[in-house]
Amino acid sequence: LAASGRRVVFMGDDTWEGLFPKKFFRSYFFPSFNVKDLHTVDDGILQHLYPTVDSGEWDVLIAHFLGVDHCGHKHGPDHPEMAKKLTQMNEMLRSLVDHLGNDTLLLVAGDHGMTETGDHGGDSEKEVNAALFVYSKTPLFGTSPPEEPEAIPQVNLVPTVALLLGVPIPYSNIGEVMAELFSGDGDAVSTVLQQLSVYHINAKQVDRFLHSYSLVAQDLPAEQLQRLQELFSGAMEEHTQLLAQVQGETLVPPELESRLGSLISRFQLYLREARAVCTQSWARFHPLRMVGGCTLIAASCLLCYVASELATSSGSFYRSCLLYPLLWGLVVAVLLGLAHAFTQEGLDLLLVLSWAAAASQLGFFWHWWGQYPKRARLVGSQPPLATISLRERLRAWLRLAFPMGILLFRCGAMFSDSFVVAEARVVPFLLASLVMLLVGKLHWDGRLTVPEGPKQQLLGFSSYRREIWYLLCLVAMLLVCVRLSGFFHQCREEIPQCRPSLFLSPLASLRNTRAKNLFYLLCVALLAGLVYAVRSWLRHYGNLNSSDPLVLFVRWCFPLVVLCIACYWAVASSADDSLGKLQELVQVAVVAFPWAVYGLASVGLLLLLCNPITVFAKDTRESAGSIVTPYLGVPSSEVDFLHVIPQIYKRMQESQKSRLERGSCKATVAAYGLGSVYSAALVIALTLLGFLLMLLHSERLSLAFLLLFLEAFVLLHIHTRAKGLAGDAEPFSVPWYAVISWLLAASQFFYSTGHQPIFPAIHWNAAFVGFHLDHSTNLLPAVLVGANTFASHILFAVGCPLLLLWPFVCEMPSSQRKKPKKDPQEELQEVEEHMMEMRLRESPEKFSTALLQLGLKYLFVLGTQLLACVCAAMILRRHLMVWKVFAPKFLFESLGFMVSSICLLLGISLVMRVDCAVSTWFSQLQLR
Repeated sequence: LAASGRRVVFMGDDTWEGLFPKKFFRSYFFPSFNVKDLHTVDDGILQHLYPTVDSGEWDVLIAHFLGVDHCGHKHGPDHPEMAKKLTQMNEMLRSLVDHLGNDTLLLVAGDHGMTETGDHGGDSEKEVNAALFVYSKTPLFGTSPPEEPEAIPQVNLVPTVALLLGVPIPYSNIGEVMAELFSGDGDAVSTVLQQLSVYHINAKQVDRFLHSYSLVAQDLPAEQLQRLQELFSGAMEEHTQLLAQVQGETLVPPELESRLGSLISRFQLYLREARAVCTQSWARFHPLRMVGGCTLIAASCLLCYVASELATSSGSFYRSCLLYPLLWGLVVAVLLGLAHAFTQEGLDLLLVLSWAAAASQLGFFWHWWGQYPKRARLVGSQPPLATISLRERLRAWLRLAFPMGILLFRCGAMFSDSFVVAEARVVPFLLASLVMLLVGKLHWDGRLTVPEGPKQQLLGFSSYRREIWYLLCLVAMLLVCVRLSGFFHQCREEIPQCRPSLFLSPLASLRNTRAKNLFYLLCVALLAGLVYAVRSWLRHYGNLNSSDPLVLFVRWCFPLVVLCIACYWAVASSADDSLGKLQELVQVAVVAFPWAVYGLASVGLLLLLCNPITVFAKDTRESAGSIVTPYLGVPSSEVDFLHVIPQIYKRMQESQKSRLERGSCKATVAAYGLGSVYSAALVIALTLLGFLLMLLHSERLSLAFLLLFLEAFVLLHIHTRAKGLAGDAEPFSVPWYAVISWLLAASQFFYSTGHQPIFPAIHWNAAFVGFHLDHSTNLLPAVLVGANTFASHILFAVGCPLLLLWPFVCEMPSSQRKKPKKDPQEELQEVEEHMMEMRLRESPEKFSTALLQLGLKYLFVLGTQLLACVCAAMILRRHLMVWKVFAPKFLFESLGFMVSSICLLLGISLVMRVDCAVSTWFSQLQLR
């Protein structure tokens, strides 16, 4: 249109500006991406619409209203606000018709439909179907009525409008013209001839495009192209013959009129078959690259598994198996890049990175196979197979088989569209099954019972340990959390009987004021309860005693963050029409309170990185020497050796021993919170991230986040109790069942925070939390929407090191009780038993290796799930549900893998940062 000199005027959605820059004769763009804004775009259009129509300075006028679309996203189709917007659109059309001239055609169309929740983006009937309303003051169809809409399902607006305006049909358009709008001079023969001319132009344009495209792409099947060419050639020959017979005839014979109608049907058949061929062929696949990608992912998973099982190897082995292969990959990447540069070929970055990854993996397996002994490859650090009894072999196999069996079942479910659709129920079932199997395995191993005496042993009776009841209570709490998390589900269109959870909609959508207030108070109370629980935990382990900036931030700014979130929820849930003169103030508050939360959380994370130590050292020096005896309690309390973290270095242990032998039981330097210093930093970081992520969700989903934290806490205690009951001889190793259950919980809460691996379920409104108008860049809204979507992945990946740290934290009894006075040697033995996280400092190499092993196990499980999704999308690429189920699942799983990997690295980096800070703290303490 622009190239033909037509005056195109646009008003409305500013997306058009990016699609067609500087192409409009006149334009009025308005910010469109904020789905909470129902009126800015519509009111802006109405301000310019009628004056522009009356001026006549246009050939095509496009007005893209957005209020109905945004109202559907914000409130749904059945909300009173939707009735207001529809009434406004109805009045607009009524007024617009009065301003139209007799030679003006009005087209009213929807660009998509809407589900029952107001969303779109899928391929359900309600989403892909939309109305088209055509109106003109001059009759469009003459005396003959138009065909029924069902008879022309594939007509396209683009070629129709192009021909109506007298401009060429866009080159790459393969749509079918709406010939009913071309009625000729009014009689039937002229109408048929006019429509035949329209189809002739339409078919020639499609044939020209297919011919040019097949020469370049060569991906259209030759036999189908041959059939299309035969259809087109036959129709063109008959078109030439009929036109020659019709010319000069004043009266067309009935049989000739019948042949004209038949020719129109042949053109229609050609256009529809051409469209079908292109639609089918444009779903292109590269099987070789698919296989290569699956191979790389499978090799990466195998690498992670092998490296995690070799965690007890020497540091030189890790250097040869991890560092050198990385150098191999970099060398291969450089060589390939130079080869492409010298051969003047385009650099395919994907292939270069793939070959580099393959070279690195081959280097790892080459070094592993060549340097590590064959026996160790087979049995690791276990004794020779001949010395292992059958029962021990079976137990060792079951220790790995039952968690891997759950993982294998989950991966196998990726190949079934029914399981993918119902994954929101499958994942919680697998998590509960894994925990129950863990309890059953402990019972089968005899870890839950203790023989009571000779008589009971003879009769085969045994009594259960006291710890079993605590473990069963934890399992019951986990099952309750799993059950309650199902109340926060989102629905997929494949399950028509499903109804979305009421907790997904914001409080502003509630019309019952009393219910709105009750939900608001409940959300705020639970948020305050989270802060109270975190501060109580930190206070219990002595991490709130110092006056460092981070500790002061936790004391005073955590409640302030809760206050800001509560104020934001209050103003965001208020009705727009009930604010009156306070509307402008509320708009400022809706932006200010989220930014206050962003700022406070950023300050807290910055303080955590600068000085993550939450330890208070009290100097009670009575003699020379620097002896560190951390303990639990308030600074003014008497030292209780059951709560003392002993000397880290051998010299300090010997010094303390000599003091105990002399009967002196007073320490010179008391360190509060040293035994949980690593976990405290992670807990603070997770709480700050939880605040940010809860802010990006609707108010009532904060209940789901509270369940998330509670379930994670229960899983950590189940892991600790199970590890203690199993008598694990490797305290620095995290078992596979703990890692798999942790990741299953992350997947569970992906669904329990109102998400599904489909595009209509994305919470786009998260991009505007703290922003009133549109964004200047797409990066920030992408980060906000991504954080909203993968909130559970972020929290569980950052908190993954807690699986290693928590058993050390739980070494200390939960309550301080008065104990009878013991011999100094017994006291020293108990002191050394309750080192808590400082036990990690005794073996720095083991600590570093344990973190690496945990990260590799986490990546192995993540990679295995991703591999299953990739293989499912590859094998089922011609499946009917590939674009509806498998491809979206693959995309979401890939993004989740990337987010989890990055956050896992950040969590481990935070632990390492705390370790460096602890080393610095000890150095400064020794100088004192």
